[in-house]
Amino acid sequence: MNNFLTFFVVLIGWIFSLSFHEFSHAIVAYYGGDTSVREKGYLTFNPLKYTHPLYSIILPLAFLFMGGIGLPGGAVYIETWRLRSNKWKSAVSLAGPASNFLLIILLAIILQFVPDTNTGIFPGLAFLALLQIYALVLNLIPVPPFDGFGAIEPYLSPEILEKIEPIRGMMIWLVIAALWYVPFIGNVFSTLIFSIAHIFHFPFDLVATGYQQFFFWK
Repeated sequence: MNNFLTFFVVLIGWIFSLSFHEFSHAIVAYYGGDTSVREKGYLTFNPLKYTHPLYSIILPLAFLFMGGIGLPGGAVYIETWRLRSNKWKSAVSLAGPASNFLLIILLAIILQFVPDTNTGIFPGLAFLALLQIYALVLNLIPVPPFDGFGAIEPYLSPEILEKIEPIRGMMIWLVIAALWYVPFIGNVFSTLIFSIAHIFHFPFDLVATGYQQFFFWK
């Protein structure tokens, strides 16, 4: 019973966080001048409203099931030419990671009041909190298509952007391959993830229980 409850909590929570991430991009874009996001239906938590359900929902869920990796979703389509300045373009990109950071804080507060138990919704919330850190750190990597690159892209020269364009589509796969198959990179990444979790005083025994219960079929 605990396994299915944890699975349900993590799955629903992860889908909500993906929707919140995309909504955050859209709402900042709206106030930054791109009012088209309202007509596109982005100002909602409905995951089916996003431009690329494959990148926004399906792939993140697939990577979650395969290895417990909090892969961030694909960004909503923003008409950047409508935004009032480069600062707004950067703000739109950073709004997604900011949403994950807010969820980390919220879940960290909740986990401070967890009773001495490994049952109920708490293991699922603990594992979900760790996934938010994964999403935050991945999103801030300054290469396309991550939001970290979107934040600096407005300030890059046309020459640099021209060189990046041919490899833009494959960068996400190179990053994922490096994390999975290059031990040094994977270890540094994991160390960073758990260091952040330690800063927020995550209960690691509860995180481990949540991970085990979520992957109950392994």
